[in-house]
Amino acid sequence: MLLRRATTATCVGVHDQQDFLYFSRTKTEINIELTHTCFNKCVEKKYQESELNMGENSCIDRCVSKYWHVTNLVG
Repeated sequence: MLLRRATTATCVGVHDQQDFLYFSRTKTEINIELTHTCFNKCVEKKYQESELNMGENSCIDRCVSKYWHVTNLVG
């Protein structure tokens, strides 16, 4: 039922079930790739604290920003 409503919504920009499923899968794959890329780049391999430190937070913020910027440029 939720899938049917989402596929008919004009704001989503998908017109049938296949488009919706492709869009959902692609978005999920991009999010997984983004998470792995930025985590591996910014977080130390040896955890010293239970939360991210200031440097790691800043690095992840910049990494995500750059990733989305490039993704939007490439399309």
